[in-house]
Amino acid sequence: MSKPLTSWFVWGFSLTVAGSAFAQAAGTSGSVSVSSADGATSDASASAAAPKEAAPADASASAAAPPKGEPEAAPFEPYESGFPPEGNVLELGIFGGAIFPNSDHNLRYEAYPQKPYATGAELGARLGYYPLSFLGLEAEGMAAASKVKDTETSAALYALRGHLVLQAPLPHVTPFILGGFGTLGAISRTMANDADPAWHFGIGAKFPLTHALAIRLDLRDTLTSNQQKDGQAQTFEILVGLSSTIERSRKQPPPPPPDSDHDGYIDSEDQCPAEQGVAPNGCPADTDTDGVLDKDDFCPREAGPAPKGCPDPDPDKDGVPLPCDLCPKEVGVKPDGCPIRDKDGDGIFDDKDKCVDKPETKNGFEDEDGCPDTVPEAVKKFSGVIEGIYFDKNKATVTAKSKPVLGNAAKVLNSYPSIHLEISGHTSSEGDPAVNQRLSQERADAVKQWLVDNGVAPERLKTRGAGAEEPIADNKKAAGREKNRRIEFRVLQ
Repeated sequence: MSKPLTSWFVWGFSLTVAGSAFAQAAGTSGSVSVSSADGATSDASASAAAPKEAAPADASASAAAPPKGEPEAAPFEPYESGFPPEGNVLELGIFGGAIFPNSDHNLRYEAYPQKPYATGAELGARLGYYPLSFLGLEAEGMAAASKVKDTETSAALYALRGHLVLQAPLPHVTPFILGGFGTLGAISRTMANDADPAWHFGIGAKFPLTHALAIRLDLRDTLTSNQQKDGQAQTFEILVGLSSTIERSRKQPPPPPPDSDHDGYIDSEDQCPAEQGVAPNGCPADTDTDGVLDKDDFCPREAGPAPKGCPDPDPDKDGVPLPCDLCPKEVGVKPDGCPIRDKDGDGIFDDKDKCVDKPETKNGFEDEDGCPDTVPEAVKKFSGVIEGIYFDKNKATVTAKSKPVLGNAAKVLNSYPSIHLEISGHTSSEGDPAVNQRLSQERADAVKQWLVDNGVAPERLKTRGAGAEEPIADNKKAAGREKNRRIEFRVLQ
């Protein structure tokens, strides 16, 4: 710290200590002069030492009680008791003083030559809020009349700043320190108008006169950029002013009426003062009428079984408890506990239905997308009896001349991968029924294998041997029996 700054702080600390000692001496003085009714003056300490004479009974009674019908006057609060700061108060202040601008300042417009300012007289005002007796926040503004040295041109200095105040909440003197940030500016014809950011700090003391009024002394040091912009220029201030606190209560609020059971109903109106209760009489209640008194009921507004009195947290037993379950009467799924809906009723839930407003056409073609559709014409050609599939007599061997038909069938099936087929084999009624049934199954399996060998996924094909049980023509005639020996394709849903 520079030597001038050290000197200022030593001087300020000395003034603070001296003020504290003076206030303590004034507050503890044991001799006070008082005037008698006839104008005579006596020493209070001597009066206190002298024996007291008995006063007339009616005189003491009239002195002890105020006239009937008038409010009791507030007792006089002597200075001896002091006025320690309190918390949660606003503090308003006005001040005046002197400012000593640093000769190395940079409060000028860059195009103008730098010249020092003379000592100035300043006036200002401040507003503070003290949430605690020892801690406060203040904002203040000041303006000072000065001159530019060597030119005698008038100049004005000004500042806007805020700071944090830490003070010792003593009854007769309140020393404090402060620090904060703001701006320091100057206006003159010689150096124009300029304002620089400024840190400031200081020490001081408040000397209370009453509970709401105090004399205040501040010693400040303000740091701004110097002329070379490579360091700080220190500007000192001495401030003296008056501070007044508002919204400061000196009387304690009356104690609240007793409420023994702490239920919000004072004992004089509580019919059950030893038990916590509710309106209208302060006695225990059962708001939800579930048999569990409110004082023991964890859910006093919702009926539920003992011992906690809360409803079932998962009434639909879907694993999603209340209040997360938005559909508590329907079995649903996570996260909201609601079932997945099927708006168009086609059996495909809306989360997988591409057409939630239109039902799926169950025809075996793309039955999982939830949209109406028709079976492609190419697929329709391979539904029902498939002409052109041949086998060796009484065998399940597919002949070569079946290749064109089966080749086209494989091509269509590979073009529509959602199609699933049932391949059924049929025979005439000639021969042993068991043999016919086995032969029809083997022939259906042989067609499936041919298609699988040509790229059709085996899980898309189902086979069935019907034997002679499903004729489409008269087995008594040769032409009819020939028609009954056949392979049929059916699109599966």
